[in-house]
Amino acid sequence: MKQMFIFGLGYTAKRIAAALEREGWRVVSTGRDGTVRFDEEDAVREGLQISSHVLSSVPPGRESGADPVLETYGDALKHGWLGYLSSTGVYGDAQGAWVDESAPTGGGRRSARADCDALWLERGARVFRLPGIYGPGRSALDRVREGKAHRIDIPGQVFSRVHVDDIVSGVLAGLDAPPGAYNLADDLPCSQNSVIEEACRLLRTAPPPLQSMAEANLSLMARGFYAENRRVANGKAKRVLGWEPKYPDYRSGLAALL
Repeated sequence: MKQMFIFGLGYTAKRIAAALEREGWRVVSTGRDGTVRFDEEDAVREGLQISSHVLSSVPPGRESGADPVLETYGDALKHGWLGYLSSTGVYGDAQGAWVDESAPTGGGRRSARADCDALWLERGARVFRLPGIYGPGRSALDRVREGKAHRIDIPGQVFSRVHVDDIVSGVLAGLDAPPGAYNLADDLPCSQNSVIEEACRLLRTAPPPLQSMAEANLSLMARGFYAENRRVANGKAKRVLGWEPKYPDYRSGLAALL
């Protein structure tokens, strides 16, 4: 039986684990809902020793910026298949231009993420670079229902996103793929306003008013999101992994969630 060790059983990794188990894999994991605690070093190392594959979804440390998995267990990662869930934030601000895996990284606000991304690539991992993730319980539909949706007046602002189930299918396709970076994004980058407006249309409710950044009183993290502007190309994942997103745009993804 093949066994995957997953560091960080969060929103996306849980769905990856479930898909693997449906295909007959055994999954060992760390995280709040995992099978072992990250700091249970003996148990983690034992799990790594008997695992054929390792996937990490653990972000850089908030204070150090270092990768906790590589710092603590890097010496035990001798596996033939390593995977890492990264972020398209490593590309920084492209002023709305398209970026693919050949674009430079490390110049944006996600410098720590870019450093970790590079370290996993050096180890021969399959690095899945993800844009804004949405899915069940975590989408524009939920924000509209909760009264937390915003429309911000920033002409030309555009970004990419991906349905969580398309990440799952991309990672599973990557099990037989060569090492390297892969962008898993949908086919239709657009403004956040367009996504919110579509969610409101589906829910048959009026969209929230258009506001300036100051009027919206956004968190520091949200402000950082709006500070970067790029379109993420997914051609390599389609070509090398044979991957096709089930939800190629936000309209199909939101409709399925509804």
